[in-house]
Amino acid sequence: MVIEWGVHLSTGVAWQDREHKELLRRFNELVTAIDEGRGPEEVKRLFTFLDDYVVAHFHHEEQAMSRFSYPDMLVHLEEHTHFIDDLFRVKAGSQGSADDLAELIRKRLVSWILNHLGSTDKFLGAFLRERPGERGP
Repeated sequence: MVIEWGVHLSTGVAWQDREHKELLRRFNELVTAIDEGRGPEEVKRLFTFLDDYVVAHFHHEEQAMSRFSYPDMLVHLEEHTHFIDDLFRVKAGSQGSADDLAELIRKRLVSWILNHLGSTDKFLGAFLRERPGERGP
């Protein structure tokens, strides 16, 4: 299952959308690598990238929320923490079969990404667009 970028995921904040597109691109690459059986080294490399990229992206969003005193910051931060925990669990479970790993990713991470980008981040994006001088990281 490839996640397609579209208006339904766009926040209207250039830096945020750019980072979300990269996140989806790499996430799709991970799922494709697993589906095509590219091997554990490739899967590990992609997980490592996602680990690093997710932390950097969440940090950028958290800086913007803090800078402008975003009222729903704590809820947003909880969602970020939940995703990082799930990513860790899925990565730890990557020793199983490729089919099991792909299914875990689809069930846990795909739904989170679609819900978070399509809802929580859209609210944040609307808030940030109203802030003069918001230029992102």
